[in-house]
Amino acid sequence: MTSQQLHSPFQQVDIDLGDRSYGILIGAGVLDSAHSYDGLPPASSAMIVTNQTVAPLYQARLVQAIQARYRTVHVVSLPDGESYKTWESLNLIFDALLSKGCDRKTVLFALGGGVVGDMTGFAAASYMRGVPFVQVPTTLLAQVDSSVGGKTAINHSLGKNMIGAFYQPLRVLCDLDVLRTLPARELSAGLAEVIKYGPIADMAFLDWIEASIEPLMARDADALAFAVRRSCEIKAWVVGQDERESGVRAILNFGHTFGHAIEAGMGYGAWLHGEAVGCGMVMAARLSQALGLVDAAFVDRLTRLIQRAGLPTVAPVLDTQDNVERYLSLMRVDKKSEAGAIKFVVIDSPGRAVMRSAPDALVAQVIETSCRG
Repeated sequence: MTSQQLHSPFQQVDIDLGDRSYGILIGAGVLDSAHSYDGLPPASSAMIVTNQTVAPLYQARLVQAIQARYRTVHVVSLPDGESYKTWESLNLIFDALLSKGCDRKTVLFALGGGVVGDMTGFAAASYMRGVPFVQVPTTLLAQVDSSVGGKTAINHSLGKNMIGAFYQPLRVLCDLDVLRTLPARELSAGLAEVIKYGPIADMAFLDWIEASIEPLMARDADALAFAVRRSCEIKAWVVGQDERESGVRAILNFGHTFGHAIEAGMGYGAWLHGEAVGCGMVMAARLSQALGLVDAAFVDRLTRLIQRAGLPTVAPVLDTQDNVERYLSLMRVDKKSEAGAIKFVVIDSPGRAVMRSAPDALVAQVIETSCRG
C-alpha cells in the first residue's frame, strides 16, 4: 500500500509503510494551498504547535489554510531553541490539549523546525495514547530529515533524543517559500543533513551538491527543490525498509554519534544540530579512514564540502582536563550503543555506510586530530 496521491500542483514523495503510509508534498506555496490538506481525517478541532520565532511569520497563514476544515483551531507557542526540547515544554502542549478539551480525533499541526516537530510528534504519540498529526517543517533541516520518518523525542541532560517514540505523521508539507526567511546559519545547518545523503547512499547526489553548493547557499529555488526532493526520496527508501531503526535505517545517523556528543557536551543550543552533525561527519569520515575503509582524498573532499556549506569542521574541546574521555562517556549513552560499546556509522565505501564498533584508542586519535583541526 502507498500513501494517497493527492491532486495538487506539488511534487510528492511517498513513505511506504503499509497502513501508516503517507506523502511528503514539496513545492512553493504548499502551506497556503487548500489541496495540501485534502484527505486529512475530519475532526471538530485542530491544534497548531509552533514557537515564538515562527509564530509571527506563519501561524496566521496556517490558521487561515485549515480553519474551514475545523470548527476550532487552537494554538500553543513554545520557547524557541534546542535547550527547550524538554519535559517542561512538552507539558505545555499537554496543558493546552487538556485545558481546551481536545479529544482523540484532534489533529495536531507541527509548525516549526526539528524541535517543534519532534515534540509535537511525541505529544501526538502520547496524548490519549495517540492522536493524528501533520508535519509543517519551516527549516531546511526539518524538511530534509527530522520531519520525515516518525522519530519523535525530547532531550535529556545525559543524551540527545533519548526519550521518545516512533510515531508517523499523516502528511509532511514542505513549503519551499518558507526557506526565504531562514537565517543563514540555519540554512547551513540544514545543508549538513542534505550532504549526509551522498556518502551514505548516492554519490551522484554528492557530485550534484558539490556543483550546486553556491546556488543552494543563495537559496536558488530550483536547487533547493531538487535538494529537498532527493533527500526525502533517499530517506523514504531507507525508512520504508526499516521503520524502527533495527537495521539499515541506522545509516541515517552518519556523523550523529560524534555530533550528539558535541551538542550534549557543549550544552544544547550552543551549536545548532546541523553544525554538530557537519563536524561529526568529518570525524566519522576520519574514523572510516582509520579503519581502512576510505582514503584520505575522500575525507578531504567531504571536509571541503562541509566547509563550503558554512559549517564547522574543527571539533570543540568539551573538557580541558580529559577531553577524549568526555567525548567517549557521552557517546557511550548514544542510542546506538550496545552494552556500553559505542557503535559508529562509517563509510564502508563511497556511497555505502555500515555500522561498526572501533577500539577506544582509535576513536581517541580521531577526537584528538579533529579538535586540533
